[in-house]
Amino acid sequence: MKIRFDRRQFLLSAGSFSLASRADAQIGAPEAAEELQIRVENRSVPELCAEKDNIELDFISPRLRRLQIQAVHPAYINTIVSDRAAPDWSSCDITHDPKIWDEANKQTQRHTFWETREFWLTGYRLPSTAYWRQNNVPIVVDGKVENGFDLIQLWMLYRERAEEIMAFYPPDGYWRARPLPFEDMRWTAYGSSFLIGPVETQERPIVAFEEIIFEPSSRTFVLKFKRGGEGRLTVKNIDQDRLTLDVNFSDAMPGGRPFAALRSMYATQTMSDAAIVAWRSKRAKGWEEAPAIRFPGASATEVWVGRHLPSRHNLSAPDMVFSRFEGDPAKDR
Repeated sequence: MKIRFDRRQFLLSAGSFSLASRADAQIGAPEAAEELQIRVENRSVPELCAEKDNIELDFISPRLRRLQIQAVHPAYINTIVSDRAAPDWSSCDITHDPKIWDEANKQTQRHTFWETREFWLTGYRLPSTAYWRQNNVPIVVDGKVENGFDLIQLWMLYRERAEEIMAFYPPDGYWRARPLPFEDMRWTAYGSSFLIGPVETQERPIVAFEEIIFEPSSRTFVLKFKRGGEGRLTVKNIDQDRLTLDVNFSDAMPGGRPFAALRSMYATQTMSDAAIVAWRSKRAKGWEEAPAIRFPGASATEVWVGRHLPSRHNLSAPDMVFSRFEGDPAKDR
């Protein structure tokens, strides 16, 4: 299948509101970093239920030390008249799953870690039956340690309104991100989740943490992994087109584990959060595409996961882009 537009140009051309200082932007990779090719493996399975994450893409490389992740509005965002984000349990068997997220629980034990006029970080402690893993990961902000949080949210003041731009679940390491609402939209939906760090399976894919430190000055999350090493996830840019995250790792992933994974759902193209995978290989003259459920796996320098057709599930949820993979220069010589 041929690509419908030049996605690389689309992803790299638009301007963004930078959240880092000019000095911060100069720290990091050399000017002409090697374009590293990583392996993407597809562990997706068919599923009828629209509320189960049956899409799983694992990103693997023993050399990887840096990458960029973007949440980008879908190509059809400007055609949306009436958005949809309500869950659809019509094809789901939930009789044996007592741990369904209760929206009322989001108001339970709310805590603000840090706030300025423009940004603030909040967390929620939920009842013990509301989440499937123990919430014992310490969260450190400005030297103060807090424990027992199931959900962390990063908020931004935009057009005199509070916008939740990222959500993070410390017990199992799942992240969700979204750009600012497109044009005059009041909000947009979350969609696919991603994991950062040594991915392992405990009932489902997770990343286990010893501790998470938030550095307000750079809007960076320092992730200390139970499997060893640490990562740094920094919110670099955000606007009405995309949210951009820079990720750095101190070491290779232990045991050859994936350094990242994408989790999403797919029942049909019009009932999905992720329907298509597009990728570019190092010496390829163009992009390749495949349905997410049948993606054969690939070696790639850039990966896009999203939708061409509007979906009845999380209609405005963003596409996800993984790119700018870089290795450790000292080990690459």
